[in-house]
Amino acid sequence: MRERALAALLVANLVAMAQAPKVRQSPAASVSQELGLTKLEITYHRPAVKGRVIWGGLVPYGQVWRAGANEATTIAFTGPVKVAGHAVPAGTYALFAIPGKDRWTLILSKNAKQWGAFKYKQAEDDLRFEATLQAAPMQEWLDYTVDLKDQASAVVTLHWEKLAVSFPVTVEIPGLPALQKEWAK
Repeated sequence: MRERALAALLVANLVAMAQAPKVRQSPAASVSQELGLTKLEITYHRPAVKGRVIWGGLVPYGQVWRAGANEATTIAFTGPVKVAGHAVPAGTYALFAIPGKDRWTLILSKNAKQWGAFKYKQAEDDLRFEATLQAAPMQEWLDYTVDLKDQASAVVTLHWEKLAVSFPVTVEIPGLPALQKEWAK
């Protein structure tokens, strides 16, 4: 009888431990910004450099990368936008990158719910565009920022290690010039 009670207690503890939340090595993060009447939101996980070679090492050149850690990084728009000058409908997209030494290809995939880039399919791309990298101060944890330029435009930047990759996002705001004159008063 006593052995059964101990066994039941051990099983209960193992089940509780398996269900307990775990601290991730690459914590979840998000950033959002309102552009006109549209909300832009990026959801991602933040890996750390930890002394590793990132570009051409941990993240190989010429291969599709999830642009973060764990689940695929997502970028969502509540209304239609232009990304790097290309029309993109409202929706949630996986944000992938193909890093290169001098230029990157960024990808918005219609298949937003996936783990990493393991099941990435080019046929599911909504948009591919080129981005130029820039040298940047050391950034231990991968970070995304959205730098608002005015009510209708922002620059999204991925910054990790000593590189930054940016792209513009714009929205249409009917009558914006008149609104800006009114706001200036």
